[in-house]
Amino acid sequence: MGLKNLAEKVVEYNARLEDGKASKIKPGHVEKVLKKLRKKAAALESEIAVADTPDRKTRLEKKLNIAREHVERAEWLLNEIGGAGGA
Repeated sequence: MGLKNLAEKVVEYNARLEDGKASKIKPGHVEKVLKKLRKKAAALESEIAVADTPDRKTRLEKKLNIAREHVERAEWLLNEIGGAGGA
């Protein structure tokens, strides 16, 4: 699952929480997305370390910032719905 799809899931979960439908959000689902986001962030960090051009490095750093932002959102959401929180 790509970063864009993972980010969309986190946004969708947040919208459901705001609409009062938090009981329909399963902590396991959020944990699964969070795990994938963390894996994607780690992969981006590795790619940045070996980036061969400044443009590629800049683009990857932007993606990494997005991934980290959504990791924070997912962790917050997990905490709000009573999941296990962080890993």
